[in-house]
Amino acid sequence: MTILILGLCLFLGMHSLGFLAPAWRGRMVARLGQTGWQGIAGLVGLVGFILIVWGYGLARAEPLYIYSPPIWTRHLSLLIMLPVFPLLLATYLPGRIQAAVVHPMLTAVIIWALAHLTANGNLADLLLFGGFLAWALTDRISLLTRQAPAVQGAPRRKANDLIAIGAGLALYVAFLLWAHKWLFGVSPLGLG
Repeated sequence: MTILILGLCLFLGMHSLGFLAPAWRGRMVARLGQTGWQGIAGLVGLVGFILIVWGYGLARAEPLYIYSPPIWTRHLSLLIMLPVFPLLLATYLPGRIQAAVVHPMLTAVIIWALAHLTANGNLADLLLFGGFLAWALTDRISLLTRQAPAVQGAPRRKANDLIAIGAGLALYVAFLLWAHKWLFGVSPLGLG
């Protein structure tokens, strides 16, 4: 569990500097340059991500159950997950979805975390999904008092929303049918 916690601290900590320590982050960017800072931040984030994957895998091998959700919550989580991929894509495809949601990626992370907390009840799940939920909610709330950072994406076009929805739903189906099992060893549909 220690490896998972360390990974979460590194990954989410690095992604929290923009709202927890903006002045310090600004000084580091000024000192190292944008490229230098992005290199260091990317490396720390990557190490954190690797530790999260490794630590979560280790923790799943010997799960410590905190609660046992009823079977119907698995179906509910599948429904809750439906907008996640379209929202993620809308982050990089400016259109009406992006304008209405303000920060679609944070919203997608919040929904993703809630869906997984609904269907999973072991300690590793609570740490992983609860950690991402707390981070995304805190970051989203911080946007009430600060400007959202610019996101590099496609040029604004009318078709962007249709692309985000269509490609997002295709990704959702791909994850349901095989990608989630291939990547994480668990089929959300309970297939083989």
